[in-house]
Amino acid sequence: MSAKILFDTQHLYYLPQYLPVAEALSRQGAKCQFVLYPEAELDAVKEQALTAEGFSFVYLEGKTHALEFYARCNADWVIFGNVPAFDASDKHRIAARLALMQHGIGPKSCYYDVSEFPFDVRFVEGQERLKRLSERFSDRSFVDTGYAKLDPIFRGDAPLLPLSSLGLSEQKQTILYAPTFFPSSIEHFPLHWPEQLQDYNLIVKPHFFSLTKSKYAAQRERFSAWQQYGNVYLAGIEDYNLVPFMQISDIMLSDASSAIFEFAAMDKPVVWCDFYRTRWSYSGLLKFRLKQRLDPDIELFHTLTRRAASAKQVKPAIIKCLSNPHDKQAERADLTKSMVGTTDGLCSSRIARYLADHVRS
Repeated sequence: MSAKILFDTQHLYYLPQYLPVAEALSRQGAKCQFVLYPEAELDAVKEQALTAEGFSFVYLEGKTHALEFYARCNADWVIFGNVPAFDASDKHRIAARLALMQHGIGPKSCYYDVSEFPFDVRFVEGQERLKRLSERFSDRSFVDTGYAKLDPIFRGDAPLLPLSSLGLSEQKQTILYAPTFFPSSIEHFPLHWPEQLQDYNLIVKPHFFSLTKSKYAAQRERFSAWQQYGNVYLAGIEDYNLVPFMQISDIMLSDASSAIFEFAAMDKPVVWCDFYRTRWSYSGLLKFRLKQRLDPDIELFHTLTRRAASAKQVKPAIIKCLSNPHDKQAERADLTKSMVGTTDGLCSSRIARYLADHVRS
């Protein structure tokens, strides 16, 4: 296979989904290149990650240049993790085929809405997601491949990160707190929260936007306060991949994040922080906007997790989960099958094979 595949990388956090697929394509002989957009302090992290894996990259000056670049790129496929930076009406100017691998599998309406763009194919996760997308977009092409981001876990070839390398205790159980940026539970936890969890390691893995966007300064104040405690590791921008932290954690706390589906797929317990800090434009009479942002899939969290309705309920929920980690095991297996798809470590290989088999002659 001598196909040329481009990966449109609007954000750093797309890399964990892209890299397993790029590696599978490279093994088949394809030429893979990553298309990056300047992100100030993040560029060095992206370059280091791609260089370490042996992949080349090119920068566009900005999203407005994407259409012109792809119109003359001479590629076979362009892979996107979200809606492209150009209008659907301009798609005909690009000779390459366009594919979507959504960068997350969470309970936000954008998971489904993004398929309004006429991609040539979208790779999806599980039969339930395939069914819903096919019903809503009957003229689109969807292929159930599973979620490539998790392949290194299920193949068993991802090296384990020593807790000691994070300054944490190898003798304590480890809690992974992986909140999304909005709507988020972060602001509901007190500045002294780690004191309540002194018997545990606490890894705080914020969303990329929580660390970089000015509007989330209040969240960063919480992170800075928690970071002062000896039982806490605060993941920084360079820790862009959640997978290594999921592997070494015994339990996850999250809110409206796709990380809940990912962690549950590993058959580990999750506490759902079902309490959120919202903006004024999403509250009161405007609360309907929040419902529009969150897809009904979030209701599946009731089945998949132990729900905490307030920050005070989180620690008791943690204790209950860790004392009986097999509780909800059957539910985790069922929902993983329908919402995450096959977990055999070969999702990226299936995607690579499809791309190879559908190269324009």
